[in-house]
Amino acid sequence: MSTDDASDPATAGGDADAGHDAAGTADDGAARPARYDRVERHETPGGRNSLRHWTDAKSPLTVAANYLVVWLIRISPSLRLKNWLLRRLGATVGEGVSWGLEATPDVFWPERITLGDDAIVGYDSVLLCHEFLQDEYRLGDVVVGDRAMLGAKVTVLPGVHIGEDAQVAANSLVADDVPPGETVAGVPAEPVEGEASDGDENTN
Repeated sequence: MSTDDASDPATAGGDADAGHDAAGTADDGAARPARYDRVERHETPGGRNSLRHWTDAKSPLTVAANYLVVWLIRISPSLRLKNWLLRRLGATVGEGVSWGLEATPDVFWPERITLGDDAIVGYDSVLLCHEFLQDEYRLGDVVVGDRAMLGAKVTVLPGVHIGEDAQVAANSLVADDVPPGETVAGVPAEPVEGEASDGDENTN
């Protein structure tokens, strides 16, 4: 139902912004991912980590209802039903979206997901719009552009925008924006030269 800091290699073991200056660059001069400037930050309202206070961030009844709908989305073989249920959760879903079996939208804030026309979200992928950290929790919109393709078991972190016709290889962790038409792969996902193999692009 949630993610913790360990799910993001860029944030594991500390604040994601540690080692970055006010201009948005790392100590080594490299620019930080655009998503860090896009996410909303909310301080932990008390002692211990922010996940301990998740009920202050979101109504437990809302999360419970979302979880039931997400469970149906994960197991339904009907793409039409999946899209209808995603819209009921508040997600923006374009025409012709294909949501793979066992793929999971964010359970806490599914309304922050946008899926463009003919986008594909592959088998067992996860789109996260939140991350609970030690001193804060963060929220960010996830946008998947028209005709973008996410392979099987892809994880997309909060605030990430994936451009039109972009492709994300299976088993990738998307921690930064993917430009339109680009193919990325890996943990974290990085641009690859040439076309990805058919095996990497398998979505179902």
